[in-house]
Amino acid sequence: MPRSPRLQIPGGTYHVTSRGNRRQAIYHDDHDRRYFLALRDRVIGRYSWRLRAYCLMTNHFHLLIDTPRPTLSEGMQRLQCNYAAYFNERHSLDGHVFQQRFGSRLIEKEAHLLEALRYIAFNPVRAGLCDRPSEWPWSSFYAADDLVFDC
Repeated sequence: MPRSPRLQIPGGTYHVTSRGNRRQAIYHDDHDRRYFLALRDRVIGRYSWRLRAYCLMTNHFHLLIDTPRPTLSEGMQRLQCNYAAYFNERHSLDGHVFQQRFGSRLIEKEAHLLEALRYIAFNPVRAGLCDRPSEWPWSSFYAADDLVFDC
């Protein structure tokens, strides 16, 4: 049975996640993380998305983005496909890097937006990687000067 089409609306805000295949690491080191962030920034620019928050964990990532046009699937396909090609080449691997298609939740209310921001910021704390969100260098909480927070 085919999957149902993903809900994409102009001006939508989405909490997007994706996890490594078999829950394996999708970043082996800081070089991988920097490469992913550079790809993310290119995709954001290409599709005129607005990044509200992000967090890179060991085996998954979170993005909170606004999409002025309904380009979420196209942009995420570009991001994940290009990152998987880089990752497999760099680490002499082949096959899937990501477990399945990315997950996305449309944010429709301000309370949901605030909860998503909180959830993303505290993800490394809940995972035991740091004590406070400000200590995790691979998140928008750490890099708050670079992002737009107007909720």
